[in-house]
Amino acid sequence: MGRLVFKRFETEQYTLFFNQESGFFARIEDLGVQEPAYSLHGPELLDVSITSYCQRGCSFCYRDSSISGFSMSLADYEYILCQAKECDVLQIALGGGNPNQHPNFCDILKMTKNDYDIVPSYTTNGDGLTDDIIFASKEYCGAVAISYYEPYDLFYKNLQKLLKNNIKTNIHFLLSAKTIKSAIDFLSTAGDNFKQLNAIIFLLYKPVGRGNQNEILQDSSFLDEFFIQIKKSRLKIGFDSCSIPGVINHLQYNSKFIEPCDAGHFSAFISEELLFYPCSFMEKYSEGINLRIFSMREAWRESKLFNSMRCKSRAGACKECKGFQDCKGGCYVFPEINLCEKNKTFRVARIN
Repeated sequence: MGRLVFKRFETEQYTLFFNQESGFFARIEDLGVQEPAYSLHGPELLDVSITSYCQRGCSFCYRDSSISGFSMSLADYEYILCQAKECDVLQIALGGGNPNQHPNFCDILKMTKNDYDIVPSYTTNGDGLTDDIIFASKEYCGAVAISYYEPYDLFYKNLQKLLKNNIKTNIHFLLSAKTIKSAIDFLSTAGDNFKQLNAIIFLLYKPVGRGNQNEILQDSSFLDEFFIQIKKSRLKIGFDSCSIPGVINHLQYNSKFIEPCDAGHFSAFISEELLFYPCSFMEKYSEGINLRIFSMREAWRESKLFNSMRCKSRAGACKECKGFQDCKGGCYVFPEINLCEKNKTFRVARIN
C-alpha cells in the first residue's frame, strides 16, 4: 500500500493521480482543457455487490437483502477484475448484502489488491467480522465503513473491533426523515469519542428496495439544525454525491472539494448476477447490461443505458441556479430526494 498511481490519458487530455494508502485522488486536465464529460477508458471506481445475503432484514434496505441472498462466485468476481484492470479501474467498493459474509471474502480482498493492484474497500453492518476478515481488511483494504443503526451496543462493539486493529474506518449514517433527529443528537454528543475514526459519511435515503417515499428527508424541520451541527462538529464529515444539493444550499464550501453524481461518468455498479448499471439505485428500474454477453468497456462506451445517463440534463430553472455547476442538478434517478428549493414543487407533486 502507499504506492502513488499515475495514469496519463492522452486522448482525453488529462492525468490521474491516486494514492493507494491515503485515498487522495486528483484528475488534472491539460492546460486550457475542460474536465471530460466521462472517462472514455472506463469507470475509475466500481461498486460491486458480491452477495445479496444479509441476516438482518432491515426495513430500509435498498437492495432487499435477506438470508436467502445469492453470492457471486469467486470465478465470476475474477472475471470482473480482469475487465476492470483493462478499463483502468482504481478502486472497487464491495457491497451487498453484507459483503464480508461472502464465503470467499478474504480471497476476494487478497486477489483484488495483490493480483490486480486495485484497492478494495467495503461497507459492513458489523456481522461476521471474524479474526481472519479483520486481518485481511487491515492487509488489503483502503478503508472499511460500518453502518450506524440499531442495535447500537453491537454497532459500537464492532466499531471498536475495527479501530483497535488500526483499520481505516468510516461510519456510514443513512439520513432520512426518521433518522435526522438521531443524526443531530449524534453530532452534538460525539465529542472526542471518535478520535480514531477516519470520517463520518452521511448517505441520503433513497426510496428503493424495501424503502418508501415516506422516509425521504425532503424539507424536514430538523434540516437546518442538522447543518448547524455539521458546522459545529470537529469530526471529519463527508457526504455522498446525492447529498450535494443540500450541502451547497446550507453550507459554505469550496467547489474544488465538491463531487456531484458521477454515475455512468466515472463510476458504475455491478450486481452479483453480473449486471452492469451506472448506479446501484437503478437496479430496480432499469435493465442492466449482462457482462456475460458484453464486455465492460463495450457496455461503458456504447450502451444506450450508459449514454442516456450522460445525456440527462436539468431543464429550465435548475440550469439557472447558481449552484448548478457544482451539483449538476443532483439525482436524476430520484429527483424528489434533492435537497434544494428548485425541486420542492417537483417533490411534492411526485410524492402526492
